[in-house]
Amino acid sequence: MLLAKKARVNKASLSFKDLSKPLGKLVAIFIGNFICAFAFNSLLIPNQLLSGGITGIAIMVHYIIDLPVGLIIFLLNLPIFIIGARIITKQFAIYSFISMVIFSVLMELTKGVNKFIEINDILIETIIGGVLLGIGMGMMFRNRVSQGGMDIIAAVLKKKLNIELGTVLMGTNSIIIGFSSVLFGIRPAMYTLIALFISYQIVDRVQQGLDTKKTVIIVSSKPQRVADAIIKKLHKGATFLNGEGAFNKDNKKIIYCTVTSTQVGKLKEIIDEIDAQAFITINDVKEVKGRGFRNIEF
Repeated sequence: MLLAKKARVNKASLSFKDLSKPLGKLVAIFIGNFICAFAFNSLLIPNQLLSGGITGIAIMVHYIIDLPVGLIIFLLNLPIFIIGARIITKQFAIYSFISMVIFSVLMELTKGVNKFIEINDILIETIIGGVLLGIGMGMMFRNRVSQGGMDIIAAVLKKKLNIELGTVLMGTNSIIIGFSSVLFGIRPAMYTLIALFISYQIVDRVQQGLDTKKTVIIVSSKPQRVADAIIKKLHKGATFLNGEGAFNKDNKKIIYCTVTSTQVGKLKEIIDEIDAQAFITINDVKEVKGRGFRNIEF
């Protein structure tokens, strides 16, 4: 009887865990898309600024023939999803499709929100719009979701060539902005590039998280004690590399490990307590995949 009750509790808790992850994704999808839609309709479109990717093309069509931006985004995204679904993960494609639909709807629901915002400075609105776009897109990429369009293409290149998402989006969208400048003039195109540059810098920061990763190389006379302390106190792995001193030709065990930026201070304390004369180098890391670190894959 007790075992059956315990099994029911475990089953209920497992079901809750299974539901909580999709629910978290859906919340991130809604909030991220709302932030993006708000940025477009309150700051960018009222100033006749453009955008990159499918949204940029949709805004251009909207300016020319006055079709709803949300509808155009939805129609242009369909063929991209069909192609992208064959390469990226099925889960990413499904959630991105949901995201695209939500974004299209929110673009229509937030129309006219600019009436409640009076800044009257195009440069400030460009900067704020870029920051908001970056936060919104970064939230979704961090949760392995996108808005479709060029985001799908960026995710494919990230998976196949490991090119940073912000770099891909900035490059492809700069081409689109170049074409749009022919139609609408160079001034709005330049402001748009400023907004996009800011937003894609923010995308990479949000995607990586505030707690960035660091690789550390340690040369110590007490390598085993240092490695043991790293494993025990920081709960991170460590690897020994074989080295040789260039001056005295003695063999050395070099410690290689990866930690988060918030653990660097603690790591220095650990090393100082064991070997104050140890040689340490610390470098930034773009991405870490493996046990103990959060992976972002598409």
